[in-house]
Amino acid sequence: MTVSNSNGGLLPMMEVLPSVKFQIPVWAHIINWMFFSNVTIIFNKWLIDTAGFKYPILLTCWHLIYATIATQILARTTTLLDSRRNFPISGRLYLRTILPIGLLYSGSLICSNVVYLYLSVSFIQMLKAASPVAVLFASWSWGVAEPNLSKFVNVLVIVFGVAVSSFGEIQFSWVGFFFQIGGTCFEAVRVVMIQVMLSGEGLNMDPLVSLYYYAPVCAVMNFLIALVSEIPKFQWEHAVHAGFGMLFLNASIAFILNVASVFLIGKTSGLVMTLTGIFKSILLVVASVLIWSTQITFLQTVGYTIALAGLTYYSLGYDQLVSLGTATLAWTSEFFAANGGAMRSKRLIVVGISSFVAVIVVLELTMSERGRRMLAGPSWHGRHGHGGQGSQ
Repeated sequence: MTVSNSNGGLLPMMEVLPSVKFQIPVWAHIINWMFFSNVTIIFNKWLIDTAGFKYPILLTCWHLIYATIATQILARTTTLLDSRRNFPISGRLYLRTILPIGLLYSGSLICSNVVYLYLSVSFIQMLKAASPVAVLFASWSWGVAEPNLSKFVNVLVIVFGVAVSSFGEIQFSWVGFFFQIGGTCFEAVRVVMIQVMLSGEGLNMDPLVSLYYYAPVCAVMNFLIALVSEIPKFQWEHAVHAGFGMLFLNASIAFILNVASVFLIGKTSGLVMTLTGIFKSILLVVASVLIWSTQITFLQTVGYTIALAGLTYYSLGYDQLVSLGTATLAWTSEFFAANGGAMRSKRLIVVGISSFVAVIVVLELTMSERGRRMLAGPSWHGRHGHGGQGSQ
């Protein structure tokens, strides 16, 4: 099909039609990141604990080898890693920045996976609420931030909440606790070192480019540690039992998480990311309860709530929280007052979904044996009693 141009000539219709560029909405990127982040954690816990592949350092090493190969392939076949050309990495810069940051990253990854042998996913998430505290103290130690009394009081609230959660943990393990604290400290120092060394040089890497540079260093570091800690006791039967296909899928999902993070960067605000991260952690705690029957005591619930409240205030501040509350009230008023077709449809959808979820929860609590136990006792847990916990 053709049309005439201004000179009387004929143009194909495809030349005059505007090109339509499909854009993925921001909420889809957020859900994508939340999904792969939580699935990665659950998958790692399942492999290390439930499936019996009790080699967390080797598993981390495998993830890094996979990431090294995948980033090299992507760098040569796609434009996802083209921003690496903006970083003139010399030998001196590599030894002074990439190497030490990579070693800290390796320590963080090792501790984060080893802890699955000792603690439940839900309790790990509660301990992770203290991560901003470690970053703040590391920032003060390195002189990146000035000590501030109000921030100190705020982080004390977070620490108090985490401490209450720890006191309420039924299957507490000091070994797992110190591994988690170690991983948090490694990660905090790494974040500050990136701020001091790389940002100071004007080098701001996205997660995929960071993985491109750090993965080889971390893979070698993890292999050397595994050489003396896990390889001597490694049994192929454990890998066969876990499944080579599952190990490959696990590494693939962990890598996809980094890709999802790249696509999310710059598409939303820090406020949305903070609230999304908190919501993601809560979802992960609930998933842990349902999958592994993790028992959550009332004291833990109170402690985790205090920690999350302190974390929200620390991340957003009073003014932003007031603005958020005002905007939420305005949206709620409009939501229930508007009579337009679009808003009415949204209202019906939200109310319908909420009612459906409420009915399911009520039926679960009142009709199932698990629900009756949850209502009768001071703690709540998942489907199968007390089985499926990590070794303590």
